[in-house]
Amino acid sequence: MKPPVDHIRISSKGKETLIKLKKRTGIAHWNQLCRLALCRSLHLATKPTLPGPLDTAIEIDWKTFAGQYGSIFSALLLIRASRDGVRVDSPEELTSYVRAHLERGISTLNGIKALGDVVVRQVR
Repeated sequence: MKPPVDHIRISSKGKETLIKLKKRTGIAHWNQLCRLALCRSLHLATKPTLPGPLDTAIEIDWKTFAGQYGSIFSALLLIRASRDGVRVDSPEELTSYVRAHLERGISTLNGIKALGDVVVRQVR
């Protein structure tokens, strides 16, 4: 499956949060933290919004980000993008959408104090 984007880009604010998370959780790699962030954002019911123009402080190519789960992350993003009304045939729109999910997911991780706090719990 073709990846939805070639690279993922994280803002300087997101980078600051990721640096704190690396220290708190012991997770050493950006891509692993970004995977968690993406999953947390995809778990939320609302469509993410991008807060204005963002700088790029971290850039990770898709293969490094997704690793062996590339086809799974691609499918999840494309399904969710379609559900949210994002044109998946528009590279610009899809790139913004992926970035919005990552930034939102990273912000949800901001209050994490330890690795056990990362788990998304299902609310019944």
